[in-house]
Amino acid sequence: MFLSHGAVSKEAAFSCYNVHMKLIVGFGNPGKQYNFTRHNTGFLALDFYAKVHNLDWIDKPKWNAIIAEDRDRNILFVKPQTFYNDQGTSIQAIMSFYKLKSTDILVICDDFNLPFGTLRFRERGSDGGNNGLKSTIQHIGDNFPRLRVGTGNDTLRKQIGDTNFVLSKYTEEEHVKLPEILREIDVFVSKY
Repeated sequence: MFLSHGAVSKEAAFSCYNVHMKLIVGFGNPGKQYNFTRHNTGFLALDFYAKVHNLDWIDKPKWNAIIAEDRDRNILFVKPQTFYNDQGTSIQAIMSFYKLKSTDILVICDDFNLPFGTLRFRERGSDGGNNGLKSTIQHIGDNFPRLRVGTGNDTLRKQIGDTNFVLSKYTEEEHVKLPEILREIDVFVSKY
């Protein structure tokens, strides 16, 4: 029998009924100017998943994040609203609130060292030069799964440099291929 001792917040209710809760975090930068940039591939992947699965985004300022809940699967989807290089702050706050282990998290991020459209899953590892992963490792350690999404385009990267490259929009040719890549990520997340 469940005994209530007053009002229970939505977050607490979600947490107490979902013993094996998972957190899936998409990396990106807040702001419309960053939509469809390489660094926002994680946001894009979660937006696609949320649309396909009819999930709604809710602003959670206390975690500096936007979240969507899939109660049937016990998953909290997170788009940190810190900038890319400080993603770990938001992740750590949510982990602390829900008392999650780092192994309960899946991070989805871009990787310009992988060919465009390549997906690479690892149970744990280094930051590989990705500042969002670096921040997350600094806050929660390196023992968390991650799905890297290849955004590589060596020609463009050599022309404009790494910083401008990660903040650049996808080319027209790449943009056409995005739906297929996002469907692959959706299938991966659905099985995760």
